[in-house]
Amino acid sequence: QVQLVESGGGLVQPGGSLRLSCAASGSIFRISTMAWYRQTTGKQRELLADQTSGGRTNYADSVKGRFTISRDNAKNTVYLQMNNLKPEDTAVYYCNAAVLTPVASRYDYWGQGTQVTVSS
Repeated sequence: QVQLVESGGGLVQPGGSLRLSCAASGSIFRISTMAWYRQTTGKQRELLADQTSGGRTNYADSVKGRFTISRDNAKNTVYLQMNNLKPEDTAVYYCNAAVLTPVASRYDYWGQGTQVTVSS
């Protein structure tokens, strides 16, 4: 089993910054892509950013230029630096990890979610 534990959410004023962390632990052979999503009540979970083990990144238009994803592969940890936060960024943020097995099967795991609230 693999567990993802997120941290770093909270309340921040518009224009402020937060840094989310997500650490994976457990029976891990190798992690392929790690990603951050967010979800608000009544809406589908939205992919914000992802990063391959080789470092290639991808961003949603809604966060491009404001959010930065990064990884520490040795620690199986992914980060999301969020700058210039807006009220519409308020959501529950989830991390996701695509974990590979020695026989090349892939299993997706999710963190428990961390609340980010942007409000004055």
